[in-house]
Amino acid sequence: MVTVLWRKRLKRADLTYEDLAVRLKKHGFKETKASIANKLARATLPASFFLACLAALELEGVVLEEI
Repeated sequence: MVTVLWRKRLKRADLTYEDLAVRLKKHGFKETKASIANKLARATLPASFFLACLAALELEGVVLEEI
């Protein structure tokens, strides 16, 4: 479910994994397009990565039912 949420959010924001990687660097994360794709494919997202993605996409939060 988390994977679907992030894919939807990225699509809605018209961003790619590479765009997200660039934005995450501003928050101190050294992610690549491939590392983001792997995390989403495995559905293994640390809470710190989840929160950094919220910040990178300039989202204030998520509806719990979406997760």
